Amino acid sequence: MSIRLKLGVTFAALAFAGAALAQTPAAKPARIRGEIVSLDGDVLKVHRRSGDTVSIDLKPSVAVSAVKAIQLSDIKPGTFIGTAATTGTDGKMTATEVVVFPEAARGTGEGHYAWDLGPNSTMTNANVDTVVQSTNGRNLTLSYKGGSNEVTVPPNVPVVTFAPAARTDLTPGKKVFVVATPASQGQYTAQRVVVEKDGVAPPM
Repeated sequence: MSIRLKLGVTFAALAFAGAALAQTPAAKPARIRGEIVSLDGDVLKVHRRSGDTVSIDLKPSVAVSAVKAIQLSDIKPGTFIGTAATTGTDGKMTATEVVVFPEAARGTGEGHYAWDLGPNSTMTNANVDTVVQSTNGRNLTLSYKGGSNEVTVPPNVPVVTFAPAARTDLTPGKKVFVVATPASQGQYTAQRVVVEKDGVAPPM
């Protein structure tokens, strides 16, 4: 399997996990953001932004990936992206991060749903129909099954795509984004892991 296809499959599963979190509250996985404390065998300890430290069971089969920075100008009509955004009082959406999907992952997690990066935060996984330069950055018109919207991407917003990573990249101090299933006594079981690499932290 090529690296391109592997990355597509990896993010496909990650995107599905994110969509499941938004759409099935009865059995939803958790999104864990923070810094790695340690990886001891199959137990990954992460100090979360909320201030607590959690233990995550990381089975050998769990996919680990990273992100690399790309340019806002790399987003063109026909690109499939995922973007977290906040909605202002005027109803307009402003991106807080953009992930460009590998072509092999096109269509996964497609839609528009609530996200947890802050108040009024949403996630849109969609096709870019048009790109228009504006004084505030770039305005993207997005379409997905069941709807469409427009989001402004300011020049300082992180724009990334996926890159290969391995368990050996899971070292103390690295920032990490983990989609995990809650287990007993406050522990978790990892589904997917995105880790900081070459100084680029996962912005999602």
